[in-house]
Amino acid sequence: MSDTLIDFRTSPSQYKHWDLAIDGEVATLGLDVDENETLRDGYQLKLNSYDLGVDIELYDATQRLRFEHPEVKAVVITSKKERVFCAGANIKMLGLSSHAHKVNFCKFTNETRNGIEDASHYSGQKYISAVNGACAGGGYELALACEQILMLDDGATSVALPETPLLAVLPGTGGLTRLVDKRHVRRDRADYFCMLEEGIKGQRAVDWELVDAVAPASRFDKLISDYVEKAVNQSDRPKDTHGIQFHPLLRDIEGDQIHYEFIDVEIDRNLSAATINVRVPQDSSDLSLEELMVAGDKFWLLSLARSLDDLILHLRTNEPSVGTWLFKSVGDTDVVEAYDEFLQQNKEHWLVREITLYLKRVFKRLDVSSRSLIAAIEPGSCFVGTLLELALASDQVFMLEGDFEEQPEQFAKIALTRQNFGAYPMVNGLTRLESRFINDQKHVDHLASLTGEKLEAQQADELGLVTFTPDDIDWEDEIRLVLESRASFSPDALTGMEANLRFVGPETMESKIFSRLSAWQNWIFQRPNAVGDKGALVLYGSGERPSYNKQRV
Repeated sequence: MSDTLIDFRTSPSQYKHWDLAIDGEVATLGLDVDENETLRDGYQLKLNSYDLGVDIELYDATQRLRFEHPEVKAVVITSKKERVFCAGANIKMLGLSSHAHKVNFCKFTNETRNGIEDASHYSGQKYISAVNGACAGGGYELALACEQILMLDDGATSVALPETPLLAVLPGTGGLTRLVDKRHVRRDRADYFCMLEEGIKGQRAVDWELVDAVAPASRFDKLISDYVEKAVNQSDRPKDTHGIQFHPLLRDIEGDQIHYEFIDVEIDRNLSAATINVRVPQDSSDLSLEELMVAGDKFWLLSLARSLDDLILHLRTNEPSVGTWLFKSVGDTDVVEAYDEFLQQNKEHWLVREITLYLKRVFKRLDVSSRSLIAAIEPGSCFVGTLLELALASDQVFMLEGDFEEQPEQFAKIALTRQNFGAYPMVNGLTRLESRFINDQKHVDHLASLTGEKLEAQQADELGLVTFTPDDIDWEDEIRLVLESRASFSPDALTGMEANLRFVGPETMESKIFSRLSAWQNWIFQRPNAVGDKGALVLYGSGERPSYNKQRV
């Protein structure tokens, strides 16, 4: 496949594969894939199968439903094609894709489905899947991401996860994990189900907890409406209010520089590193709910979330050789504290809640990115509260001890706010501070007592919030050395090392999807049994049987 830049920015007027319809408190997302509108050449998206382009639209739609449509309390995902719901990820596309593209594709679809679950659990916007045709592989994984699954009982419609028998790979967007952790399907039944190419239909699917309910065509619409009505009645979404519009996200790429409204990026090809500098607005004098609704997507933290979200996706997908991300920041720390306090004081407001949840998801996307993360805290930096999460997410944190000769009496400072203590949990369910001090809740409680204090390098070091505190003589050399050393190591080894070190403590369904399942899928996608000349993924549809190396390894 070509190296054409993949753009994650889109809007409903640009959708080629989804139909988004709003009817009062209910939205319907109808999958109607245009088989010829592929992200790249060489395949067709038959049977409502999907490539990354289809999922980019789905992600955009789920984001807009949260911010642009506060009135929507239930979302129905269904198919607009007859006799097929979704055949899952397009097999030809996977066969033509590089390993890196396959892995990024699976990771993004994982994140999108986790976002659907996040909306159901925290935003009062319940997702319901109405399966009205053949539903296999990634199609069933999409249904599994919804709060409830309703299935047409017509003798033909079934649900299936046939990746193992057909392709020698795994249901890589969470299917296996959601079967047992979310749907609570018994292990022996789940094992049998994953061996069936044809899947399971009708009442047996209900009995095995693969779906919640089935109905014949004559009663299917009524079944859907009953579940929708219940979801609407349980929702805490606001009434009689308007949403905010997501305008096109402005981004300029000029050679090795990328610019957003509040983020500047400089790529160093020699060091395989990107320096990401986050900027803060001049003041916070207009912080109020009224001004928030007027500002809409121009509100600093929302604009920052959208920009950082797009940047992470862009770098992950289009700059795979840029293996280290160096985070810097610049601005008034008091401004960041004021924004964080505004979020805290108004956290029950629907839009403030959505902004906080969005920031949480963006930081999670950062955590699970296979990149080395380094933070550099200098005089003039504003790693405070929400922005401090960027440093807490980093693998190493450098903070200048003392001042620069050209900036006398200006010292680097950080500060904790209430946002650091629960607003932005990681995929393991812990805050980044709890993960950092996994066995020392007493220390986390002590840090909470220091909320609002400006901490200089020595105190930050003593509190365990930074890794190294070089002085101005060694500062540039220390940053250069960590970037050089990262560039000299095996990217594969770094990815494995970082992922194992970042997610300490308990496992959750989400952490399993991004660690255990993704790690195995990543490995299997490289095995000859799947992608070799005689591998199942390569030969699928050719009529030729795959040839497997029978050794268990």
